[in-house]
Amino acid sequence: MTYDLIIVGGGPAGAAAGVYAARKKIKTLIITADKSGQSVVSPEIQNWIGEIKIGGEELSKKLWQHVEAYASDILTIKPSTKVIKTEKTEAGFLLTTESGETLEAKSVLITTGGRRRRLEVPGAAEFDQKGLTYCASCDGPMFTDKDVVVIGGGNAGLESAAQLLAYAKTVFLIHRHQEFKGDQITVEKLLKNPKFHAILNAEPVEVKGDKFVTSLVYRDLDSDELKDLPVSGIFIEIGFLPNTEMVKDLVTLTSTGAIITDAKNQRASVAGVWAAGDCTDGLYHQNNIAAGDAVKAVEDIYQWLHKN
Repeated sequence: MTYDLIIVGGGPAGAAAGVYAARKKIKTLIITADKSGQSVVSPEIQNWIGEIKIGGEELSKKLWQHVEAYASDILTIKPSTKVIKTEKTEAGFLLTTESGETLEAKSVLITTGGRRRRLEVPGAAEFDQKGLTYCASCDGPMFTDKDVVVIGGGNAGLESAAQLLAYAKTVFLIHRHQEFKGDQITVEKLLKNPKFHAILNAEPVEVKGDKFVTSLVYRDLDSDELKDLPVSGIFIEIGFLPNTEMVKDLVTLTSTGAIITDAKNQRASVAGVWAAGDCTDGLYHQNNIAAGDAVKAVEDIYQWLHKN
C-alpha cells in the first residue's frame, strides 16, 4: 500500500498533523516510537494555549485522544515503531523501520523533535524536573523570586538567562570559558542587569538537593576550587540534538543536524518532504509552535498532493 502521507513522530507536531491530515481526508500513516514529546517529563506546563496549567503526561494523553478519535481507514497509527531510513523513489518515498519493514508514501512529514544534551554530573538525573530543567520558557514562571542558575554560554544560555530575569530574584550563568559564545549585544544587556551574575571559567560538578534542588556545586577552573552555589532552579542550555538520523542522507541539514525548511510552508530541500517542530531549523522551539508548523505543513501537503 502507498500512503498519500506518512508522518514520522508523535509529539505535539505529529499529533496536530495527524488530526489535520485526517480532517482533509489525506490517506495517512503516523509512525512514532512513542506518543509523547520532550514535554512529557514536565510536571507542569503553563504555556500550552487553552490550559492554564497541565502536566506533560496529561497533555500527551489529550493530544493522542484527539488523534485516535480520527483513526480509520483514512488515518492509521503505527506506534512503538522507529524509522531509521527514508529514501526517494520514482513513485515517492520508501521508509525503512528498525525491524526491517518498508513503507511507501507519496509525501513525508518529519515531526521527530529532538533531545537536549543532558547534564552528566551526580544528582542531575535525580533532580531532573525537581528544580533542574531544560526549558526556561516552559518553567521560568515557577521560579519567581528565587535564585536560579543557567548552565551554558551560547546564545541559548544567554537567551534563557534574559527570560529568567523577568521572574527570578537572581540569575547566575555558568560558562566553561572566559568569553561568551553568544551575541555580544545580548551579553552587554545581561551584564548591565544587577540581577545577573556571570561565573566564567567554571564547570558544574554536582547537583544537590532534598526533595528539590538546593544548590549547584561547580569547579572554578582557575583555582580548581569547588564552590557551592545555593539555588532553587538549574536551567541547562548546553546544546540540542535534532532527531533527524532517518533523513540525513535525503534532505539538507544544518551543521547541528536540523532539517532546513522554508518557513512559509515547512518544505524541506527535497520535493515531497516537509518537517515541523524541533527537528527543524526554526528559530524558536515550543509545543505551540511545533503544532502550528505541523498544521501549516499539512495545509501545504494537501495542496501539493492535489497538484501532483
